[in-house]
Amino acid sequence: MPTQPIEPPGTGLLAGRNAVITAAAGSGIGGSLARRVMLEGGNLVISDAHERRLGETADALEAEFGRRPGTIPCNVTDESAVQNLVNGSLEHLGSIDAWFNNAGLGGNGLITELSDEDWSRVIDVTLTGTFRCLRAVLPHFYSQGHGAVVNNASVLGWRAQEKQAHYAAAKAGVMALTRSAAIEAAEFNVRVNAVAPSLAMHPNLAKVTPPGLLEELISKEAFGRAAEPWEVANVMVFLASDLSTYLTGEVISVSSQHP
Repeated sequence: MPTQPIEPPGTGLLAGRNAVITAAAGSGIGGSLARRVMLEGGNLVISDAHERRLGETADALEAEFGRRPGTIPCNVTDESAVQNLVNGSLEHLGSIDAWFNNAGLGGNGLITELSDEDWSRVIDVTLTGTFRCLRAVLPHFYSQGHGAVVNNASVLGWRAQEKQAHYAAAKAGVMALTRSAAIEAAEFNVRVNAVAPSLAMHPNLAKVTPPGLLEELISKEAFGRAAEPWEVANVMVFLASDLSTYLTGEVISVSSQHP
Protein backbone atom coordinates (compact mmCIF):
# COMPACT_ATOMS: atom_id res chain seq x y z
CA MET A 1 0.00 0.00 0.00
CA PRO A 2 1.25 3.53 -0.76
CA THR A 3 2.49 5.44 2.27
CA GLN A 4 0.26 8.42 2.97
CA PRO A 5 2.22 11.61 3.68
CA ILE A 6 1.82 13.71 6.78
CA GLU A 7 1.31 17.41 6.21
CA PRO A 8 4.25 19.34 7.70
CA PRO A 9 3.65 22.20 10.15
CA GLY A 10 3.99 25.83 9.12
CA THR A 11 7.40 27.48 9.33
CA GLY A 12 6.49 31.14 8.82
CA LEU A 13 7.42 31.25 5.13
CA LEU A 14 4.81 33.94 4.42
CA ALA A 15 4.75 35.65 7.82
CA GLY A 16 3.39 39.14 7.40
CA ARG A 17 2.92 38.74 3.63
CA ASN A 18 -0.33 39.60 1.87
CA ALA A 19 -1.65 37.09 -0.65
CA VAL A 20 -4.59 36.66 -3.01
CA ILE A 21 -5.84 33.33 -4.38
CA THR A 22 -8.31 32.84 -7.21
CA ALA A 23 -10.58 29.77 -7.28
CA ALA A 24 -9.88 29.23 -3.58
CA ALA A 25 -13.17 27.67 -2.47
CA GLY A 26 -13.73 23.99 -1.82
CA SER A 27 -11.51 21.02 -1.15
CA GLY A 28 -9.16 21.17 -4.13
CA ILE A 29 -5.80 22.83 -4.61
CA GLY A 30 -7.19 26.34 -4.07
CA GLY A 31 -8.72 25.52 -0.70
CA SER A 32 -5.58 23.71 0.42
CA LEU A 33 -3.46 26.62 -0.77
CA ALA A 34 -5.55 29.06 1.26
CA ARG A 35 -5.03 26.94 4.35
CA ARG A 36 -1.29 26.66 3.69
CA VAL A 37 -0.87 30.42 3.24
CA MET A 38 -2.52 30.99 6.63
CA LEU A 39 -0.51 28.15 8.17
CA GLU A 40 2.62 29.94 6.96
CA GLY A 41 1.53 33.20 8.61
CA GLY A 42 0.22 35.02 5.55
CA ASN A 43 -2.64 37.51 5.40
CA LEU A 44 -5.15 36.47 2.80
CA VAL A 45 -7.94 37.35 0.41
CA ILE A 46 -9.65 34.40 -1.22
CA SER A 47 -11.78 34.58 -4.32
CA ASP A 48 -14.03 32.25 -6.26
CA ALA A 49 -16.93 32.33 -8.69
CA HIS A 50 -18.98 30.23 -6.24
CA GLU A 51 -20.03 32.63 -3.49
CA ARG A 52 -21.57 30.03 -1.15
CA ARG A 53 -18.52 27.77 -1.23
CA LEU A 54 -16.29 30.82 -0.83
CA GLY A 55 -18.07 31.70 2.41
CA GLU A 56 -17.88 28.12 3.64
CA THR A 57 -14.13 28.04 2.97
CA ALA A 58 -13.65 31.30 4.89
CA ASP A 59 -15.73 29.92 7.77
CA ALA A 60 -13.55 26.81 7.95
CA LEU A 61 -10.33 28.84 7.90
CA GLU A 62 -11.60 31.18 10.60
CA ALA A 63 -12.59 28.21 12.77
CA GLU A 64 -9.11 26.72 12.43
CA PHE A 65 -6.92 29.82 12.64
CA GLY A 66 -9.02 32.28 14.63
CA ARG A 67 -8.80 34.90 11.88
CA ARG A 68 -10.93 35.22 8.80
CA PRO A 69 -9.54 35.79 5.31
CA GLY A 70 -11.08 38.46 3.13
CA THR A 71 -13.53 37.14 0.55
CA ILE A 72 -14.24 38.68 -2.85
CA PRO A 73 -16.35 36.79 -5.40
CA CYS A 74 -14.79 36.87 -8.86
CA ASN A 75 -15.35 35.20 -12.21
CA VAL A 76 -12.04 35.50 -14.03
CA THR A 77 -13.81 35.66 -17.40
CA ASP A 78 -15.20 39.07 -16.38
CA GLU A 79 -12.68 41.91 -16.71
CA SER A 80 -14.55 44.22 -14.33
CA ALA A 81 -14.70 41.46 -11.71
CA VAL A 82 -10.96 40.90 -12.00
CA GLN A 83 -10.26 44.61 -11.56
CA ASN A 84 -12.59 44.63 -8.57
CA LEU A 85 -10.67 41.70 -7.08
CA VAL A 86 -7.38 43.60 -7.30
CA ASN A 87 -8.86 46.84 -5.96
CA GLY A 88 -10.83 45.08 -3.23
CA SER A 89 -7.77 43.08 -2.16
CA LEU A 90 -5.68 46.24 -1.94
CA GLU A 91 -8.38 47.86 0.17
CA HIS A 92 -8.57 44.84 2.48
CA LEU A 93 -4.86 44.06 2.75
CA GLY A 94 -3.21 47.42 2.08
CA SER A 95 -0.82 45.86 -0.41
CA ILE A 96 -0.33 42.55 -2.22
CA ASP A 97 2.89 40.54 -2.05
CA ALA A 98 1.82 37.28 -3.68
CA TRP A 99 -0.85 36.47 -6.24
CA PHE A 100 -1.89 32.88 -6.97
CA ASN A 101 -3.70 32.23 -10.27
CA ASN A 102 -5.51 28.99 -9.52
CA ALA A 103 -8.67 29.34 -11.63
CA GLY A 104 -9.04 26.70 -14.31
CA LEU A 105 -11.70 24.67 -16.08
CA GLY A 106 -11.39 21.17 -17.50
CA GLY A 107 -13.56 18.76 -19.40
CA ASN A 108 -13.41 15.75 -21.69
CA GLY A 109 -13.96 15.56 -25.42
CA LEU A 110 -12.40 14.32 -28.62
CA ILE A 111 -11.16 17.06 -30.94
CA THR A 112 -13.68 15.95 -33.56
CA GLU A 113 -16.50 16.34 -31.04
CA LEU A 114 -15.55 19.57 -29.25
CA SER A 115 -17.68 22.57 -30.18
CA ASP A 116 -16.33 26.10 -30.44
CA GLU A 117 -18.16 26.81 -27.19
CA ASP A 118 -16.51 23.84 -25.43
CA TRP A 119 -13.08 24.99 -26.59
CA SER A 120 -13.59 28.68 -25.83
CA ARG A 121 -15.01 28.09 -22.33
CA VAL A 122 -11.91 26.19 -21.20
CA ILE A 123 -9.50 28.61 -22.86
CA ASP A 124 -11.30 31.66 -21.45
CA VAL A 125 -11.23 30.50 -17.84
CA THR A 126 -7.88 28.71 -17.77
CA LEU A 127 -5.64 30.77 -20.04
CA THR A 128 -7.33 34.11 -20.67
CA GLY A 129 -8.45 34.30 -17.03
CA THR A 130 -4.83 33.94 -15.94
CA PHE A 131 -3.84 36.66 -18.44
CA ARG A 132 -6.57 39.01 -17.14
CA CYS A 133 -5.36 38.59 -13.57
CA LEU A 134 -1.74 39.17 -14.56
CA ARG A 135 -2.68 42.28 -16.50
CA ALA A 136 -4.58 43.62 -13.50
CA VAL A 137 -2.10 42.89 -10.70
CA LEU A 138 1.28 43.43 -12.37
CA PRO A 139 1.02 47.26 -12.43
CA HIS A 140 0.65 47.20 -8.63
CA PHE A 141 3.66 44.93 -8.29
CA TYR A 142 5.67 47.11 -10.66
CA SER A 143 4.87 50.28 -8.74
CA GLN A 144 5.87 48.80 -5.38
CA GLY A 145 9.00 47.16 -6.78
CA HIS A 146 8.35 43.59 -5.69
CA GLY A 147 5.84 40.75 -5.89
CA ALA A 148 5.44 37.10 -6.77
CA VAL A 149 2.92 35.45 -9.06
CA VAL A 150 2.33 31.70 -9.04
CA ASN A 151 0.23 30.19 -11.82
CA ASN A 152 -1.37 26.76 -11.75
CA ALA A 153 -0.57 24.88 -14.95
CA SER A 154 -0.64 21.09 -15.51
CA VAL A 155 1.61 18.30 -16.73
CA LEU A 156 -0.86 18.02 -19.60
CA GLY A 157 0.84 21.12 -20.96
CA TRP A 158 3.69 18.70 -21.75
CA ARG A 159 2.09 15.26 -21.91
CA ALA A 160 -0.44 13.83 -24.32
CA GLN A 161 -3.80 12.57 -23.07
CA GLU A 162 -6.82 11.89 -25.22
CA LYS A 163 -9.95 14.00 -24.84
CA GLN A 164 -7.92 16.78 -23.21
CA ALA A 165 -6.91 18.91 -26.21
CA HIS A 166 -8.64 22.07 -24.99
CA TYR A 167 -7.39 21.75 -21.42
CA ALA A 168 -3.86 20.78 -22.50
CA ALA A 169 -3.70 23.70 -24.93
CA ALA A 170 -4.85 26.09 -22.22
CA LYS A 171 -2.32 24.82 -19.69
CA ALA A 172 0.51 24.88 -22.24
CA GLY A 173 -0.53 28.46 -22.84
CA VAL A 174 -0.29 29.20 -19.12
CA MET A 175 3.27 27.85 -19.19
CA ALA A 176 4.23 30.09 -22.13
CA LEU A 177 2.46 33.06 -20.56
CA THR A 178 4.40 32.45 -17.34
CA ARG A 179 7.74 32.59 -19.15
CA SER A 180 6.87 35.72 -21.13
CA ALA A 181 5.46 37.53 -18.11
CA ALA A 182 8.58 36.65 -16.10
CA ILE A 183 10.84 38.35 -18.62
CA GLU A 184 8.71 41.50 -18.66
CA ALA A 185 8.44 41.62 -14.86
CA ALA A 186 12.08 40.94 -13.96
CA GLU A 187 13.22 44.55 -14.25
CA PHE A 188 10.67 45.47 -11.56
CA ASN A 189 11.92 42.76 -9.16
CA VAL A 190 8.72 40.76 -9.74
CA ARG A 191 8.82 36.99 -10.16
CA VAL A 192 6.35 34.84 -12.15
CA ASN A 193 6.45 31.05 -11.86
CA ALA A 194 4.07 28.12 -12.23
CA VAL A 195 3.43 24.63 -10.94
CA ALA A 196 2.38 21.73 -13.13
CA PRO A 197 0.60 19.07 -11.05
CA SER A 198 -0.04 15.63 -12.48
CA LEU A 199 -2.87 14.31 -10.33
CA ALA A 200 -4.08 15.87 -7.08
CA MET A 201 -6.93 13.95 -5.47
CA HIS A 202 -9.98 15.73 -4.08
CA PRO A 203 -13.64 14.73 -3.66
CA ASN A 204 -14.95 16.50 -6.76
CA LEU A 205 -12.38 15.01 -9.12
CA ALA A 206 -14.18 11.69 -9.51
CA LYS A 207 -17.36 13.51 -10.55
CA VAL A 208 -15.74 14.91 -13.69
CA THR A 209 -13.45 12.00 -14.58
CA PRO A 210 -14.52 9.10 -16.85
CA PRO A 211 -14.75 5.71 -15.11
CA GLY A 212 -11.42 3.93 -14.81
CA LEU A 213 -9.28 6.93 -15.78
CA LEU A 214 -8.27 7.87 -12.24
CA GLU A 215 -7.12 4.33 -11.55
CA GLU A 216 -5.12 4.34 -14.78
CA LEU A 217 -3.45 7.66 -14.00
CA ILE A 218 -2.65 6.63 -10.42
CA SER A 219 -1.00 3.45 -11.71
CA LYS A 220 1.51 5.61 -13.61
CA GLU A 221 2.62 7.52 -10.52
CA ALA A 222 5.88 6.32 -9.00
CA PHE A 223 4.51 6.58 -5.46
CA GLY A 224 1.44 4.55 -6.40
CA ARG A 225 -0.95 7.30 -5.32
CA ALA A 226 -2.23 10.70 -6.34
CA ALA A 227 -0.86 13.83 -4.70
CA GLU A 228 -2.71 15.38 -1.81
CA PRO A 229 -3.82 18.93 -2.73
CA TRP A 230 -1.67 20.34 0.08
CA GLU A 231 1.41 18.78 -1.53
CA VAL A 232 0.82 20.98 -4.57
CA ALA A 233 0.01 23.96 -2.34
CA ASN A 234 3.34 23.55 -0.53
CA VAL A 235 5.25 24.04 -3.77
CA MET A 236 3.12 27.06 -4.68
CA VAL A 237 3.87 28.66 -1.31
CA PHE A 238 7.57 27.93 -1.79
CA LEU A 239 7.47 29.78 -5.11
CA ALA A 240 5.89 32.80 -3.42
CA SER A 241 8.39 32.82 -0.57
CA ASP A 242 11.92 34.16 -0.10
CA LEU A 243 13.25 30.62 -0.54
CA SER A 244 12.84 31.03 -4.30
CA THR A 245 14.15 34.54 -4.93
CA TYR A 246 16.25 33.47 -7.95
CA LEU A 247 13.44 31.51 -9.63
CA THR A 248 11.38 33.17 -12.33
CA GLY A 249 9.83 31.95 -15.56
CA GLU A 250 10.00 28.37 -14.28
CA VAL A 251 7.34 25.67 -14.40
CA ILE A 252 7.86 23.12 -11.64
CA SER A 253 6.29 19.72 -12.13
CA VAL A 254 4.57 18.44 -8.98
CA SER A 255 4.43 14.85 -10.09
CA SER A 256 5.84 11.39 -9.51
CA GLN A 257 4.64 10.07 -12.86
CA HIS A 258 7.07 7.95 -14.80
CA PRO A 259 7.06 7.41 -18.61
